[in-house]
Order: sequence, then C-alpha cells, then structure tokens
Amino acid sequence: MKEYTFKLDDSISQFVEQFQDYGFQDSRALVMTALQRLRSALESAKLQESAALYAEIYEEEPELQALAEAGLEEWPKE
Repeated sequence: MKEYTFKLDDSISQFVEQFQDYGFQDSRALVMTALQRLRSALESAKLQESAALYAEIYEEEPELQALAEAGLEEWPKE
C-alpha cells in the first residue's frame, strides 16, 4: 500500500481527528472511506453525464430511434 503525506486545513484536520465519533477505528479508515465515496460519486456523475449525452443524441436522431425499436421487436419475448 502506498503512503501519501499532505497537509489539511484546520477544519478538515479536526474532522479527521473525530474519527471515533463517526464509528471509524482510526483516521485512516475515515479517510479511505471518504476517498472511496468521492470516487464513487465522481464515477456516478460521469455515467449520468454520459447517459444524458446519449439521450440527447437519441432524441435528435430518428434513424437511431428506428434502429433501437427494430432491435426491440427482435428481442426474445417470454
């Protein structure tokens, strides 16, 4: 595992020092959880942006809509 050294603002430092108040075993666990949640949020935002762009393209392209509908007609029905 890599180690990183960085400086924190006083307010963030105080937050990290209160790791037990939030149910973490140590400050490392709090920071790791925070970074994992940030990564997840950033990835989710990227996916939402991508989906919005695909939806915009789909709305503007009648041929793409027809292709999608044709694919749905051929989709196996149970």
